[in-house]
Amino acid sequence: MNKPLRHIAIFCGLLVLALLVRDNWLQFVRADELNSHERNRRVTIERYASVRGDIIVDGKPITGSVDSKDPLYQYKRTYVDGPMWAPVTGYASQAYGSNQLEKLNDSILTGNDDRLFFDRTLSMFTGEQKKGGNVVTTLNAAAQKAAFEGLGKKKGAVAAIDPQTGKILALASTPSYDPGSFAGYSREDEKAWASLDEKVNKDKPMLNRALREIYPPGSTFKVLTAAAALENGVIKDINAPTDTPEPYFLPLSRTTMKNHAGGCENASLNYAMEVSCNSVFAKLGDEVGRDKMVEMAEKFGFNNPEIDTPVRAAASVYDKKMDRGGNALSAIGQFNTATTPLQMAMVTAAIANDGKLMKPYMVDHLVAPNLDVIEKNEPEEMSRPMSPETAQLVQKMMENVVEKGTGTKAAIDGATVGGKTGTAQHGEKNKARPYAWFISYAKTDSGSPVAVAVVVEDSDATRDDISGGGLAAPIARDVMKAVLDGRR
Repeated sequence: MNKPLRHIAIFCGLLVLALLVRDNWLQFVRADELNSHERNRRVTIERYASVRGDIIVDGKPITGSVDSKDPLYQYKRTYVDGPMWAPVTGYASQAYGSNQLEKLNDSILTGNDDRLFFDRTLSMFTGEQKKGGNVVTTLNAAAQKAAFEGLGKKKGAVAAIDPQTGKILALASTPSYDPGSFAGYSREDEKAWASLDEKVNKDKPMLNRALREIYPPGSTFKVLTAAAALENGVIKDINAPTDTPEPYFLPLSRTTMKNHAGGCENASLNYAMEVSCNSVFAKLGDEVGRDKMVEMAEKFGFNNPEIDTPVRAAASVYDKKMDRGGNALSAIGQFNTATTPLQMAMVTAAIANDGKLMKPYMVDHLVAPNLDVIEKNEPEEMSRPMSPETAQLVQKMMENVVEKGTGTKAAIDGATVGGKTGTAQHGEKNKARPYAWFISYAKTDSGSPVAVAVVVEDSDATRDDISGGGLAAPIARDVMKAVLDGRR
């Protein structure tokens, strides 16, 4: 063989070798990845070839499947009260994929999970159609309904937690959307999906405000500042004067802290909580100091980007690098402080649970098609931000707020309710419509079964009428009452 032919033979041999390597790489190394790739249409076809398992609340399914008569995608997802439950379920669409619980538990719901191998094998022998397993949530249907209906046409969110276990009882967000409106593959589904795009729908109905939006918490943050002051020995007696001047100048500036209540000069911590004195809490935040305030906030979950419910929540923020003035403003829930409704429900739950913060979760257990439990979530302690003694003092102050302070609209007959209002300023020079907040817990002789955080981002109320006590407290009351009524 002459030299040119030998070179061509070697080159061809290398091409064949490269082809074999590439073929083996695709078939053996990347096989699993390609089989489950989102752009592999066979995956989607297989996913909707059988009845999808359900998401369960209070023993009843809030999802379903219907025969779509489509030659490729046989079964289409349906939803019961879809807009109400969308922040929990997410969506499962033949055309647009899935998110939230629908996505995170897809292998269980489709029946493809390795733990369901026996069920799949058995169905092959019996001739029965493959079925998916179910996701049983911790949600309380009555509480969710109270939250969703309470928000109504307002833009906002509600998060409710069982303080003793961390179980999420309600998770509402408005405006919402119907995940069933684009569950299929038709032109109507395409139009419904397009109408929800943020570019054309400025209300962002697909945004899960309870978990994924952060807001300045306003005066609701003062309960955390009070806990930090007590834990660090800055305050020893909640009824003693705090030596707060009027006017109070923010540290490092000649800017005065404005109070919207009277009697704040030298007010006690208890009275300052009752009427929500900004000056007292700004001064306490400065006395505690930025680093200790950061430490306390992080014990509650701030600055943590990995709070999974299992749907991951956005990280709430307490600035680690701000100056003294910024820290004083942050101590009253302004400046750079920003939080999700879930985070403020966690703060409230820890206070109600005598200082013990339980990890929030909304999936109780997973069940196979034959109803065997294949995974069970148990309550798990997340942290202990404060001592029981401190928590009980903060409870006393919060209960005073509801009894005779700014939160009287949250009172419930036959129960002890603690709460804190908040009206959070934001926007350039604080000219935007403020957010109305309310955090609260309710307890009976058997303990505290519910802690709630409500934020109303926008409403029909005039600016002067926007307040946590007026707009958000009644919603929190109805959610707490729904939980209490279910326990009786």
